[in-house]
Amino acid sequence: MPVFVKSLLVNAPVEDVFRFHERQDALRLLSPPFPPVRIVSRVGTAIEAGTRVELRVGWIRWVAQHTAYEKNRLFVDEQIDGPFTKWIHRHEFEAVGGKTLLTDRIEYSLPGGPLVNVLFGWIVLIGLRNMFAYRHRVTSQAISGAEIRSAGAST
Repeated sequence: MPVFVKSLLVNAPVEDVFRFHERQDALRLLSPPFPPVRIVSRVGTAIEAGTRVELRVGWIRWVAQHTAYEKNRLFVDEQIDGPFTKWIHRHEFEAVGGKTLLTDRIEYSLPGGPLVNVLFGWIVLIGLRNMFAYRHRVTSQAISGAEIRSAGAST
């Protein structure tokens, strides 16, 4: 099963980086403009275990549930309905000398079995690389204060 891993060293304490991800508007801020992502519904509080979010990613319905939460350490969301047969996204936060190592680790599988994953997995990989380049850039900017000041009153 494919696993995608992308890390970023953020020049801020782990508490600040985790707090940014706990914001109600974090998903909106971290979603690239294309494909458009719209939150259809949310049941629960932010990223804590048990929270369920229904999204529209372009024309695709995607339902995810948060399954694990450890303050300032990690949270995990899993697709329960959507385009993949398996999607588990671990968001890991590690304190490193006053900075934070943020690691996104995604286990995924396309419908159709191993052959489909081999033939078309490269498309998913390109999308993940682009998405996390965007997300990590936004995270760095937000933690530096620019995005937090401009989006502070958002929901």
